[in-house]
Amino acid sequence: MIKLNHLAEIYNSYDTFIIDLWGVIHNGIRLYPKAIKVVENLIKSKKKVVFLSNAPRPSNEVKKFLHKLKMEDRYLKNILTSGEAAMFVLQEQKYGKFFYHLGPQRDNSVFFNIKENKTSLEKCNFILCTGLLYGHEDDFTYYKKLLENHISKKLICTNPDLTVHRGDVEEYCAGTIAQIFESLGGKVIYFGKPYKEIYKMCFEKNEKTLAIGDNLNTDIKGANNMNIDSIFISNGVHRSEFKEESELVDLFIKYKVKANYYQPQLIW
Repeated sequence: MIKLNHLAEIYNSYDTFIIDLWGVIHNGIRLYPKAIKVVENLIKSKKKVVFLSNAPRPSNEVKKFLHKLKMEDRYLKNILTSGEAAMFVLQEQKYGKFFYHLGPQRDNSVFFNIKENKTSLEKCNFILCTGLLYGHEDDFTYYKKLLENHISKKLICTNPDLTVHRGDVEEYCAGTIAQIFESLGGKVIYFGKPYKEIYKMCFEKNEKTLAIGDNLNTDIKGANNMNIDSIFISNGVHRSEFKEESELVDLFIKYKVKANYYQPQLIW
């Protein structure tokens, strides 16, 4: 793995750039100006830029959020979210008609078109998990008790991430609930990174593609699953797991992944 000082050193070797949002482009509160400069230069160079996010909401909702952070619309032509991918399948009723929503109200847009099919945990065909409930953000025992009698139903996870940093504060994501459900013996269907299906919506086989992300479990593992090159942004979700850059080798062994390059932050 090579430390990359500037993306400008290698960008001409690729046609398509699949870039994570949270942890690479912003921290949930503000944009990273140096990363925005990267996006600007890639688009000026006629490169294809796809923002691929494990947000449990439709792509247009993520676009609205990025507008609030003052990201210019000209950068946002290609956004794909795990929520968007899940939404299409849910409308086909592949897992049944009636669902129980496990997650905050801010994620309700993911089931807007089928909102009339929302029901109780007892009556549902499947559980739609988009995140943690208000007031129970850290109470894992609550979720074990809530779900332990319903493991015969599938849990649909619209965000495989375990955690994310909002500024400097770590928050749990839907992937953590999915892990709890699996530990109880339940079956989880995941949408988003690192699973191959969502990448097939981002690029064609003949495109030389580079993935950029800060999550080894999702961004980098997803790149490995697709056999495409990747850049690991080290000052992201894993920043508390190592002190020196020399320790990154052990971190990659721990997560059983590999990357071609790494940068502390995305810099042109």
